[in-house]
Amino acid sequence: MSSRTPRTFPAVLGLALASVLLLAGCNSLGGTNSGGYIEGNGQVRQIAVADRADPVQLAGETLEGDPIDLADFRGQVVVVNVWWSQCGPCISEMAMLTRTAGEYAGKASFVGINTRDSSADNGLAFQRDRGVDYPSIYASGDKGGEALLAFDGRITVNAVPTTAILDKQGRVAAVINGPIPSQLTLTDVIDELAAEDG
Repeated sequence: MSSRTPRTFPAVLGLALASVLLLAGCNSLGGTNSGGYIEGNGQVRQIAVADRADPVQLAGETLEGDPIDLADFRGQVVVVNVWWSQCGPCISEMAMLTRTAGEYAGKASFVGINTRDSSADNGLAFQRDRGVDYPSIYASGDKGGEALLAFDGRITVNAVPTTAILDKQGRVAAVINGPIPSQLTLTDVIDELAAEDG
């Protein structure tokens, strides 16, 4: 016969709960992975026309050092993808984004926001390796947080990748937190917004 004291149900439940809490708090940034960014679930959040905020006001410099202003894209749908060269999901979805940008030339514009690379050269190398030919705003460090604030709280600052789709007035009309589930998901949103009046 064992000399161990039998555990009561509350004790076992307490151990299980402690284990779950320990596993949930494995890193110092709650809700983030080891890279310090939040991984979204890829769900599309569409915003009704009546609920859209003012047009996004964001200007800066591209990774190449050229000036860029989202106001210059008014009149067409704009896909804004927040990325970082060391983000696995960003790497995975970049080929699809690049392909869609080519297929939708003249119907929608694509702009990246590089938020975490320590130098523009890292971001440029990433774009070159993946054949990305649309511009990306270089907004690393504090500038990254400031750039994302322009999206009226619709983008979580540490959520990479995140894709915001702006309507023809430059307002946030849809957001995908996390990797884009499929090209069809993205093109369906673009087509819907392109068909809107104005």
